[in-house]
Formats: sequence, structure tokens, C-alpha cells
Amino acid sequence: MRTYSEKGVALSIGDLGLWQWLALLQHELLLFAGIFFLIGAADDLAVDALWLWLRLTGKVKTPVRKRAALHNRPLHAPAAVLIPAWHEAVVIGDTITHLLASWPHPLMRLYVGCYRNDPATLAAASAAAKGDARLRLVIHDREGPSTKADCLNRLYHALAIDEVRSGRRYAMVVFHDAEDLVDPAALGLLDEGIAFGADFVQLPVEPLVQHHGTWFANQLGSHYCEEFAEAHGKALVVRDWLGAGLPGAGVGCAAGRDALERLAARYPDRQPFASDSLTEDYELGLGIAAAGGRCRFVRVRGEDGRLVATRAFFPDRFEHVVRQKSRWVLGIALQGWDRIGWSGGLLDGWMRARDRRGPLAALVLLIGYALVLLTALGGLAILAGAGEPVPLTPLLEALLIANLAAFGWRVVMRFAFAAREYGIAEGVSAVARLPLANVVAIIAGRRAVFAYARTLGGKAAAWDKTDHQVHPLSLGLSAGARGQ
Repeated sequence: MRTYSEKGVALSIGDLGLWQWLALLQHELLLFAGIFFLIGAADDLAVDALWLWLRLTGKVKTPVRKRAALHNRPLHAPAAVLIPAWHEAVVIGDTITHLLASWPHPLMRLYVGCYRNDPATLAAASAAAKGDARLRLVIHDREGPSTKADCLNRLYHALAIDEVRSGRRYAMVVFHDAEDLVDPAALGLLDEGIAFGADFVQLPVEPLVQHHGTWFANQLGSHYCEEFAEAHGKALVVRDWLGAGLPGAGVGCAAGRDALERLAARYPDRQPFASDSLTEDYELGLGIAAAGGRCRFVRVRGEDGRLVATRAFFPDRFEHVVRQKSRWVLGIALQGWDRIGWSGGLLDGWMRARDRRGPLAALVLLIGYALVLLTALGGLAILAGAGEPVPLTPLLEALLIANLAAFGWRVVMRFAFAAREYGIAEGVSAVARLPLANVVAIIAGRRAVFAYARTLGGKAAAWDKTDHQVHPLSLGLSAGARGQ
């Protein structure tokens, strides 16, 4: 029988009182959480160490390019831009207007996918055309919403038909979302990457700091800023240098036309995306890499110091944030395990393990917050004279010290990356938002697991998208803005 030691006296489980049970539970949870927090910290520290080494040795740099030169760079061949849209009447018009004005290239054609049962989005998109012949509206032949992947397949079919009719083949296909504020220099940069031999190119994504809502809504919408600043300023830089497969972000990325055709050849319907996938963007880059394609993450700054990046407002309502992040966890960590597996070498396996740690991280975070509650209850019991402090074992003490040091390092990195892109004030806010981000991760992880269980029971995937109520242009923001 397991025993519990208090003041040197061995007690059996049956002899434990309420205080001893509380202390035992706290001990076991501390041990579990401490070990898994440390494993995650070691994983992050390995990426941090690689990034620091790459920066210090000059092996990776963020080059500075003239924005005007990229903006005015003629495309080496025709390019198609795909935007799937479902219930996007509020933002799609601004996106189309800004994209067509920012990318005046005659060889570019914009395909916007609408559904036949979504007349508001279709009307808004039509009004934004303003006679520009480069815009083609594609109406899906089924009721929406299906999935974003299914809508993209419909757009792919439309561009393939246009190629046959015109006798002119596209060289690259660019992907964007209905709420995006494109960078005027981005199309030239993407075209350059494809022209010089890449099969897939991903540019950074830069969420905009929000000030147009309530304080809580602004914090929710802005907490994406530090997450993407770190992911696209460090993690993808390391991943690109290692040569591991690059996951697509779904926006600000381009695939070579031949690479898409090779992906389409995998499926009986000859479409490049699996219609039941919820994270077709993530699978796009990995699928191209698995087929032997060359993937690149291109991080460039203009002479003004700003990244050439895709910008947008991210969700700022709690239920929408949770819905979006649970979709990411479901598609990447859970369905990705089924759909992509662990193919590839050791480096790809490491990166996929990082991608899929969301549900476990949510569980460990939940246990961590439960420990905070237990510690508070224990403190109250001690103050009330109903208990005594429980001494830490040497193992637990070492775990706590290591995790505290790792947490301090995480705070420093989070501040540094956020401050670099958004300023010192936002760097401080990024640190203050850590508890909020953790709570969102816990709830999203739980929601993703239950959603995955439903899909195992035969429930079909659906476009569980978030609503977009504000476009940056409606607030007077330009492509170079970082927020209001």
C-alpha cells in the first residue's frame, strides 16, 4: 500500500485526513505539471538557442528592400490570387478594393469564391470591382458553408478552366482571406520567390493592435500580435533554416502552379485540397514539402523598417477567439495526426510534435491553474490553523526552480519580439496578456478534443469560421499600420 510521510511518520492512504489529502494532491500535481512544463520549456529553449545562434553568426538576417522596387516589379508570369468568402459582406469590399489598387499588375487576376446562398457577400464583392476586369467572382455550386478547403477547390477549378480557355498558364497561386490588408510590396516578393525556384513561399503575418473596442475586446484581439511576432520572427525562421516542411498560414503565401498540380494528383477528384480538412493552409506547405517541393519563409523589411507582411484585425470576442483557436488545435494537432502522420525525417518529426502539443499544453496549463487554487486554499488553511506548510522534496524544489527560470526566459522573449514589431508599450502588454492567452488555450484545447470526438463519430467537417466586423480600411488604417 502506498504511504505518505508527514514529519517523518509513515501514514497509509487510509490514515490521511483532509489536509493530508490536499497536500498529497498538490504534490502529485506539482510533479506532473513540473515535468511536462519542463519538457515544453526544453523544446522552446532548443528553438530559442538555434535562433540566437543563427542571429549571432549572421546565418539568417532580415534583409532590407526598397518597397517601391518590389511594388513596381513586373511579374515574371501570370499569377492568380484566391480568396474564399462566406458571410464576409462587411469586409470583402474593402479587401478587394485595396488589393486591386495595391497590386496593379496586369498579369494578376483575383478570384473570389462566393456561395449561392450568400447574396450579401456576392453583392459587396461585385460593388468593389469598379470595372476592374482582373476580378473574377466565382459562385459555388452548392449551399454554404462547406469548408474553406472546398471553396478553394472550386476556385482552383475556375482558374484551371480559364487556363484552358485563354491558353495561358498561371505560374503561381496566392492565397488570402477575406479580411486581409495586403502589403503593396508582397506580390512582387512572392513572385520573386517562385521565379527563383521555390515551390511554396510564406510571408509573415502581422496582426494589428486593436483600440476600437472595449478594453477586454482589445486585449483579446491584440494577444495574437505577440504570438505571431514570436512565431513568424523566430520559430518559422528556424524551421526554414533547418529545411523542415513549412506550414502555410493561409494568407500571404504562394504556391507554384506545378506544385499545386502535383498535390491535386493525389486525390481522385484532381483537386489540391482535401475538402474535409479544417486546416488546409497548414497542410498546403507540408504537402508540397512532402512531395519534394522547395519551401521558403521570406522575411523582409522595407526601408521604413516595417515588415513586408499581411495585416488584419483578428477576432476580439471571446467566443470567436476560442472557436478559431480550437479549430487550429483540432485541424493541426488532432486531425493532422490522422491526415499527415509522422512522415519525414527527424527534423520534420520534431516540428510536427511541436505543432501537435496544443491539447497536452492545455491540460498542463489547466493543472497549473488548479495548483494555484490549491496553493491559495492551503495558504488559507495555514492562516486558519487548520494545516501546516508542506515541505518540498528536493526533486520538486529543483523542478520549481527550473520552471521558474524557464518562465522568466519566456517572458523576456515574448516582450522582446512584441516590442520589436509593436513598440515597448505593446511588449509590456504582451507579458500582461499571458494569463489571458493561457485561459483561451485551455478552453480551446477542451473544445477541440470534444469536436474531434464528434468527427470520429461521423460528423462531417464544416467551415467553423469567425465573423469579421471591422476592416482596417474602415478605420483609416493603411497597409503599414500596426494598429490605431
